Amino acid sequence: MRIMCLPDGLPLDYTIQLANALSKKGEDVEIVLLDNPQSEEHLEDIEKKVNLILTKKVVYPRYHPKNLLIPLDIIRKIRKANPDIIHMQGGDLFSILVLPFLKKHSLVTTFHDVKIHPGSENLVLKFIRFYLKRKSKAIFVHGKKLKKMMVENSNVPEEKVHVIPFGELNVKPFEPYMNENVEENSILFFGWIAPHKGLEYLIKAEPLITKEIPDAKIVIAGRIGNGKYDEKYFRNCQDMIINKDNFEIHPHYISWKFGAELFQKSSIVVLPYIETSQSGVVPVAYNFKKPVVATDVGALSEIVEDGVSGFIVPPEHPNALAEAIIKLLKDKKLREKMGEEGYKKLKTDFSWDKIAEKSLEVYKEVLNKKK
Repeated sequence: MRIMCLPDGLPLDYTIQLANALSKKGEDVEIVLLDNPQSEEHLEDIEKKVNLILTKKVVYPRYHPKNLLIPLDIIRKIRKANPDIIHMQGGDLFSILVLPFLKKHSLVTTFHDVKIHPGSENLVLKFIRFYLKRKSKAIFVHGKKLKKMMVENSNVPEEKVHVIPFGELNVKPFEPYMNENVEENSILFFGWIAPHKGLEYLIKAEPLITKEIPDAKIVIAGRIGNGKYDEKYFRNCQDMIINKDNFEIHPHYISWKFGAELFQKSSIVVLPYIETSQSGVVPVAYNFKKPVVATDVGALSEIVEDGVSGFIVPPEHPNALAEAIIKLLKDKKLREKMGEEGYKKLKTDFSWDKIAEKSLEVYKEVLNKKK
């Protein structure tokens, strides 16, 4: 079977690790990457068995007229490779320009987010998602709850949607910088800062936390999102902070090295989200053996096992959030036990080997229906 991976719509690490795992199963795997600085960071992570195909160099800004040549380049490269399966991650404008010319190839699409995050909606994105849902022979989502949402809200046939584990996303890039954990009683909020992340509820929980544990610190680290409400949202969150000395804020791009330092120093990783499908922060936390406190939205309760690898609390509920955080900060043995359970879950349920096996089953099913 010849499989081609297109990494539109998600950090490259996901597509690269999937391609690597498929190649280890003996499959003929190719990966098409846009020739830009982001791709260059990950080239060393691609296994030798995977055939790397780079496009023409991307010109910035991304929608520069010269970039219209890139879809043509991708079409030529795909036709030359002649894959049985094209597996796409989410999709973007390049996808729409390419796919209509490749109808003879079977398309599989992973929707990492079943719903568009509030503030990120636009007509182009909606059309791309609509197109991919209709044209894909199979759709991957990362949880049973997400499959139900996809079927009910998007009118997609149930047999077309497959639940595939989320995977060890962005675990490998951190590994060169991992050292022994040195906890500093800190609570880490990591990743994009946007309205659906519910940061305001963690800020509201802070006085309750520091009343019980005065030296607790909340670390907020991540780039402000590029949605139309994100900048205003971040400013509003800053204005809500009562005890500024109990916060450490890094509202910018976080390097792998600095990110590793933040995870190692943290006692707990917190996801106070009010809307999401899943989160790439969870596997990273598990790799650093950190317990996770997350809200019961999307499929988070399927990757954070309540009472085992962390705690699940209701969304928009600062009291419940504070209670779970306080319980963990007061009990080091519980934190260590949950951290070990999360790591075990990462290396079993989230393993790329398991994801490759399940993906191959679906690919074969798609190709058998085509015959």
